[in-house]
Amino acid sequence: MVSQKVLVKNTTGLHLRPAGLLCDLAMRYQSKITFQTDDHYEANAKSVLSVLGACVKSGQEIEVICDGDDENKALEDIVKAIEDGLGE
Repeated sequence: MVSQKVLVKNTTGLHLRPAGLLCDLAMRYQSKITFQTDDHYEANAKSVLSVLGACVKSGQEIEVICDGDDENKALEDIVKAIEDGLGE
């Protein structure tokens, strides 16, 4: 299992479009991919509803957690996508 904290830079946080992009990216990996907010809500990064339920706002830090055979590559790609703004 590997994890890394990352700051959400999207001006509107993880609303529907970036949440969908995050889920699409997470689905490419076999690893279990979750993230945890500062209030200890744990979201499944492969579920749009779970990501939206986390109510992540702009400027909020989340911890991405990957566990599985491709965990290192998954963590690297997901953190980079979040840092790059998830298409926004």
